[in-house]
Amino acid sequence: MEINVGETHIRMKTDLKKHKLEEYIYRIRSDLKNHISSYDDFLLSMEPLEMPEKDMPLIVEMMYESSALSDVGPMACVAGTISQMALDYLINKGSKNSIVENGGDIAVINDSKILCGIYSNNEILGNNIAFEIKKRKSPIGICTSSGKIGHSISFGDADSVTVIAPSPSIADGLATRIANEVKGKDSESRVIRAAECAENYGEFFKGVLIISGENVAGVGKLPKIVETSKFDVNKI
Repeated sequence: MEINVGETHIRMKTDLKKHKLEEYIYRIRSDLKNHISSYDDFLLSMEPLEMPEKDMPLIVEMMYESSALSDVGPMACVAGTISQMALDYLINKGSKNSIVENGGDIAVINDSKILCGIYSNNEILGNNIAFEIKKRKSPIGICTSSGKIGHSISFGDADSVTVIAPSPSIADGLATRIANEVKGKDSESRVIRAAECAENYGEFFKGVLIISGENVAGVGKLPKIVETSKFDVNKI
């Protein structure tokens, strides 16, 4: 199933037959747009901002908080925040098995094992590997940033940086933050620098996978990585 509302492009699977998620996406996007219209810096800032007042809409509060924890601008957390809120909505409706993907940022709860492809277009690994995600009773975020793929702003040279965390909103911000540090004279120095950056945020994530050129680094505890048949992200 797909839901397309403005810049939000969700692909999802759920065990619910009726959920009206699209209506919910419209509502939270409206809250976000109203906030942006009053606070220009929220849209443009690449650094955390202080929340201007209390009792803000939930999507806005989450983006302020996640950006502060990951040291990026609020909009660096928007896709993961929407994924997280969409999944929470489905869970509140009774879902035990839902996957919400929004621009490469995934929120998932699964009552059976699933595979999550790692899309990096790396010249060595290609798109033939995946995380094996065991069944779980609590949601998790799997968010990816890249300096080479997608429309998001990145200042690094990562093929991909994937962050797995309890909060997809924070995972999104951290993926951007760590990917920004994939810099150096060669791929080895780039992944080392990014891994050192990731270690500063270890309390907020379960694991980070950094792929750049000929080198790969893992930080924390990652799910099992398995080989898969080549997949096309545009056909998922």
